[in-house]
Amino acid sequence: MIGSPDLGLGLGPGTGEWSPRDDFDRVFDAHFAEIHRYVARRLDTDAADDIAADIFLVAFRERERFDAARGGVRPWLYGIATNLLARHRRSEVRRWKALSRTEAAGQVDGHEDAVAARVAAGQVTGRLAGALAGLAKRDRDVVLLVALGGLGHAEVATALGIPYGTVASRLNRARKQLRKALGDVNPLNEAHDG
Repeated sequence: MIGSPDLGLGLGPGTGEWSPRDDFDRVFDAHFAEIHRYVARRLDTDAADDIAADIFLVAFRERERFDAARGGVRPWLYGIATNLLARHRRSEVRRWKALSRTEAAGQVDGHEDAVAARVAAGQVTGRLAGALAGLAKRDRDVVLLVALGGLGHAEVATALGIPYGTVASRLNRARKQLRKALGDVNPLNEAHDG
């Protein structure tokens, strides 16, 4: 969150920054909308309301266990989100498969369809949604944290509790699988006309 007093660092008292232990209201205000958008993009808006609330409930309950030495508030919240989304994995996979059956340039009939069709800055084509559904959960989590959450490799590593190199290898593997499923088109290359 650019302009946020935390900038994802969430250091503790005496460092000039703030943490969930010090001021949870600031954590909620700074990150709720972003976390909600991420969940809505992975599932749907209705589910996002409940899951985002659950994420912040878990964060509030676990705020004393927050360790700034392991990373900032932002990746900590995305880690909680990823864990809760794992419980909704079947729903997510069904959604990606359903999107894969829609037309690539398909017409959207309502707000729910429009929301479901958006991923990051563009619309998901049916082939991309199917390819995402075909990824292993661990690889899909990395791709979606980068693409939808806007997290960097280090933040993804912190969010998932995995080494930085594992993030890079999972992202590389997922890119290869997505590129193969899409006929050698790099889905993460925004400059592609296609």
